Amino acid sequence: MATKATGTAKDATKTIEEALAVAKDTVEQAFKASTEGYEQVASASRAHCEKASKALLGSYDELATASKDNMDVLVAAGDIWFKGYEEISKACLAYAQGTAEHAAEAAKAVMAAKTVQDMIDVQTDFAKQRFDILASEGTKISDLSMKTVNEAVAPIQKRFDDGISKFMKVAAG
Repeated sequence: MATKATGTAKDATKTIEEALAVAKDTVEQAFKASTEGYEQVASASRAHCEKASKALLGSYDELATASKDNMDVLVAAGDIWFKGYEEISKACLAYAQGTAEHAAEAAKAVMAAKTVQDMIDVQTDFAKQRFDILASEGTKISDLSMKTVNEAVAPIQKRFDDGISKFMKVAAG
């Protein structure tokens, strides 16, 4: 009977060892599966973070580029405005100089007049000429002003149109 008990104990030990081996394999497989799952999740998370970082940095780069482009457009518009203002100022100065010269000539003519009627005629001619010149110079300065405004606004308008076009493409896509 002792032999039978020893055999049963050996069988029990063998069964326990087999059960432990199976349990060990099961734990190792579970650990391996969870490690693989973790690595997949970690890899996917890493890829997602990299993608999000690139998108964020790309957006920042786009914003920086857009800001620089906007500033360049404003500087260009300012240059155009300044050149136009310079042209308008020169036209005003030329008008003022012409007026002064013409007034000096009219004063000489008035002084040289022999009769009151001659003085009145000189004064009348002077007033008519000045009015005609004022109208033509006013038109010239008005045209220069409109040209300056249109040219200065053109790059800003183009930049605005480009921005709206880009926005519409993004919104449509």
